[in-house]
Amino acid sequence: MGTQTSIQTSEKPLGRDELAQLVARDIAPGSFVNLGIGQPTLVSNYLTEEQNITLHTENGMLGMGPAAVGDEVDGDLINAGKIPVTELPGASYFHHADSFAIMRGGHLDICVLGAFQVSATGDLANWHTGAPDAIPAVGGAMDLATGAKDVFVMMTLLTREGVSKLVEQCTYPLTGVGCVTRVYTDKAVFLTGPEGVTVRETFGCTFEEIQELVPLPLKRA
Repeated sequence: MGTQTSIQTSEKPLGRDELAQLVARDIAPGSFVNLGIGQPTLVSNYLTEEQNITLHTENGMLGMGPAAVGDEVDGDLINAGKIPVTELPGASYFHHADSFAIMRGGHLDICVLGAFQVSATGDLANWHTGAPDAIPAVGGAMDLATGAKDVFVMMTLLTREGVSKLVEQCTYPLTGVGCVTRVYTDKAVFLTGPEGVTVRETFGCTFEEIQELVPLPLKRA
């Protein structure tokens, strides 16, 4: 899925929609996919009919289409993030418990989630920062992180304070252990796993510049 080269492929960092387009392109044809709340929902707008991707949403739907606009908006047809969506031919609806059975039973090929932190070995922290005034919001993230065959993360590489979200070890409460296989950021795509972190490609910066930003050893693809 996707190229495996460690090269600069863009003259500038990617925007949210450009990143969503890249993730969509990397999803294998015929996959069953869950898109998490926030930035990952944009991926649905860039999936092609030829890919034959079936989107699952946590609140009980298979066959979700792109975000609804204009006359397409139906207040009763939303995704887990309460965003109005469309339905594709053959879409089905089911109980919340059945939706979680799909997630927990290993029936999803890929889930795409946001994150506060991802560790070098693919640990995921995306539900709570531990801040006293933060509102914990785990939802179905733990079920998705554990149940999906592959976990892709979409996030900015740096926090607002300029600190890398890709870390040696997560300092926030974990959502899943060793579950993330790929991290898509505005500055680079990283492949994660037991053997460490590999940089697949960079956007608007070089491999060396990425290494200066990320506080762990990186490998070229």
